[in-house]
Amino acid sequence: MNENHQTGSVKTPLVHGGDWAGYSEEYGAQPLDFSANVSPLGVPQGVKRAIAEAAETADRYPDPLCRALSRKLAAHEQVPESYVLCGNGAADLIFRAVLAKKPKKALLTAPAFAEYEAALTACGCEVDYYFLRQEHDFRLDEGFLQAITPEIDMVFVCEPNNPTGVSSPRAFLMQVAQRCSDCGALFMLDECFGDFLDEPEDHTMKSALSSFPNLVILKAFTKLYAMAGVRLGYALCANGELVENMRNTGQPWAVSSLAQAAGEAALQETAYVERVRQMVKQERPWMSEQLTRLGCRVIPGEANYLLFYCPVPLIEPLRKRGILLRSCSNYHGLNENWYRTAVRTHEENIRLIQALNEVVR
Repeated sequence: MNENHQTGSVKTPLVHGGDWAGYSEEYGAQPLDFSANVSPLGVPQGVKRAIAEAAETADRYPDPLCRALSRKLAAHEQVPESYVLCGNGAADLIFRAVLAKKPKKALLTAPAFAEYEAALTACGCEVDYYFLRQEHDFRLDEGFLQAITPEIDMVFVCEPNNPTGVSSPRAFLMQVAQRCSDCGALFMLDECFGDFLDEPEDHTMKSALSSFPNLVILKAFTKLYAMAGVRLGYALCANGELVENMRNTGQPWAVSSLAQAAGEAALQETAYVERVRQMVKQERPWMSEQLTRLGCRVIPGEANYLLFYCPVPLIEPLRKRGILLRSCSNYHGLNENWYRTAVRTHEENIRLIQALNEVVR
């Protein structure tokens, strides 16, 4: 593990980026955080107002069924309301799905988001890895279809992938869904970063949900709306029995009333979403070019982050300069020379590149 949060003499290893609290305790200041892939524009004003207003009714239990939010999500995603299940972030729904399925053997890509493995191993499931190849920019290929066998109970795919930022053609994802269906496997498709793609509606598998009851799509408010601290995500699935089983595997009040209000407000922030998407679309190629000029190998990511290789140690030198970067050494298939950086505002991106210039050269 790469980041350590220290309280007194106790160190707790952290799997993910975004440890601003550990940095603050160590340095007494806030860092410029490129280790978490969250919108740099901050929480939308409409969401802030909704949270403040919801605080007035925080003395009541939240709706355990998230009825108002689920209705609005169904309209937003253009799916039946029965397909929607809200949770305490996408991570909560990953654990719920695993608990509902109780798989004995699962297939993951490597590298991939760590919570898939965490949920599976916590339930005693055996995990197989399909290693994506560096020479192919970590893209999924036909071999992945052959790795889905009748012995596999659950398959996780992230689109675009975290940490690579690379996506797969929708036609190939349809093949994966069909292969999972033929083998009796539950297909967990993580689309949490899908809204950052240039043409997200051409890539999402939402329209295939009714054809594949074994398909679960994961989404979250975390990244696009800068709502990481709110903890709100949702799953889309046409299998009513599975949705109900997922609902019953966790606590009944997983989504607070403040989070539900925040989610409803966020769905109205269309101008904010367009600003974030356009900023990322403009800044991502600029950052890729700058990193390449520094001698780094940059994977052609399509989301709001970039995976790159640098032979020079970066984490501590940048940390001392007030910048957090994500080391990828704890991803399967990567080592300590691989790093992931978020795409932030142009001014912030300039600060990162300037600091890297000092460290690398």
